[in-house]
Amino acid sequence: MSDKAILEYGGERYEFPVIKGTEDELAIDIKTLRAATGMVTIDPGYKNTGSCESAITFLDGEKGILRYRGYSIEDLAEKADFLEVAYLLIFGELPNKEQLEKFHNDIKEESQVDEEMKKILDGFPKSAHPMGVLSSLTSALVAFNPTSVDVSSESAMYNSIVRILAKFPVLVAWTLRKKKGLPLDYGDDTLGYVENIHKMMFKRPNQEYKKDRIAIDALDKLLILHADHEQNCSTSTVRIVGSSHAGLFASLSAGISALWGPLHGGANQAVLEMLEAIEADGGDTKKYMAKAKDKDDPFRLMGFGHRVYKNFDPRARIIKKAADDVLGNLGIEDPILDIAKGLEKEALEDSYFVDRKLYPNVDFYSGIIYRALGIPTEMFTVMFALGRLPGWIAQWREMRLRKEPIGRPRQVYIGENLRPFVSLEKR
Repeated sequence: MSDKAILEYGGERYEFPVIKGTEDELAIDIKTLRAATGMVTIDPGYKNTGSCESAITFLDGEKGILRYRGYSIEDLAEKADFLEVAYLLIFGELPNKEQLEKFHNDIKEESQVDEEMKKILDGFPKSAHPMGVLSSLTSALVAFNPTSVDVSSESAMYNSIVRILAKFPVLVAWTLRKKKGLPLDYGDDTLGYVENIHKMMFKRPNQEYKKDRIAIDALDKLLILHADHEQNCSTSTVRIVGSSHAGLFASLSAGISALWGPLHGGANQAVLEMLEAIEADGGDTKKYMAKAKDKDDPFRLMGFGHRVYKNFDPRARIIKKAADDVLGNLGIEDPILDIAKGLEKEALEDSYFVDRKLYPNVDFYSGIIYRALGIPTEMFTVMFALGRLPGWIAQWREMRLRKEPIGRPRQVYIGENLRPFVSLEKR
C-alpha cells in the first residue's frame, strides 16, 4: 500500500503523507495543504479531522472498544479504582503501591480550599446552575494560585496536577451542598479518594457518616467510565485553550463550559427530564416507545444509541450492573426509576431498537444511579465533570509536552465582497 495520498486539482498533482496509528488507524497528513495548493479543507464539526496525535485513549465506535493507555475499560472498571485510573491517564502507567500512596497523600495535603472561595460561592443564588458555579469556581482558583505552570519542570507539573485533583472534588461537593442548603464540608483525610467525595457530598450535619459500599463502588465505576473519551467537544476545548499557553485551571474551566451543553455532558440530565415528562403524562412507556418509532413525531428517546458507538456502548454494559445493584440495595420506590426500567426492558426486547442497535447508553444508566443516590438532576453534569477531570488533565499535559502549536482553524468565507462605505446620511 502506498504511504502517500494523491490530490489532483486544476491539472496539478499533489502528494501528502499517510500516517498510521498503533491501532492501524490511517490519516492523511495535510499540514502543508494550504501552502502547497492554496486550499483548505472544510469539515463542520471536525468529524473527519484529526486535531492531534495522542497516546491516551483509543476508541473504536464500530466495535464498541474503549481503552485507556492500552487497558480495556472492562478491566479497569473491574480491577482498578478511580485514583489508579487518574494516575494511569495522566502519567501513562498504572501506579505501584508506593506511587499510589504518595499520589493520594500529596492530594490530601492540597485538599484545603482558601476560605475566601466561600465568598465567591455565597455570591451565587441558589437558583444558579451548578455547572455555571463550578466553572466559575474552577476559574477563580487561578486567583489563589496565580503562578503559571512551568511545563518544563516535572515537579511543577506534578504539583499543579495534584492541586487540582485535590481541590476540584471540594468545589463539586460545595456546589451540591449549596444547592441543597447544607453546610460546606471538607471531608476526611482518613478516607479513600472516592469515599471522601461521597462523604463531602452526602454527610448530614446532624448525623454520623456511614459508608455505603455499593453506592461508593457505583460512584467509583461511574467516574472511571467517564474519565476520558478521546477528542470530544470538552476535551478538544481544553486542548485548544491550553494551546494558547493558558494555564491548567483556566483550560479546565473552559472544558467545564463546553461539557455543560445538552448535546455533550448534559445528556444524562436530558434522560431524567424525559423520564419526568413521561411520568407527568401518565407514565405509559409503550406510548412513548411508539412515539420514538414514529418518524413524524418530534419526541426523541434520550439515553439510547450513541453518536460514536455504532454497535453498543461498552460503558453501558458495565454500569448496568451497578445500576441494578444500587436500586436493589437501596430498595427505592420511585415512579421515575420504574419508568426507566420499563423503557430499558422494552427497548432490549423490541426488534425496532435491537435491529438499529439503539441500546441504553452510559448516560441512561448514570442518570438512574445519580437519581437513586439523591443527586439533583442539575448536578448530573457536574458529576460528569468530576469523572472527566483526569482525562482533561492528561490531554492538557500531553498537548503542552508535545509543544503543539496554537489552535487556529481556517474557514471558507461566504460573506459579501468588497463594498463601498455609505455615509450615515445616505443609508
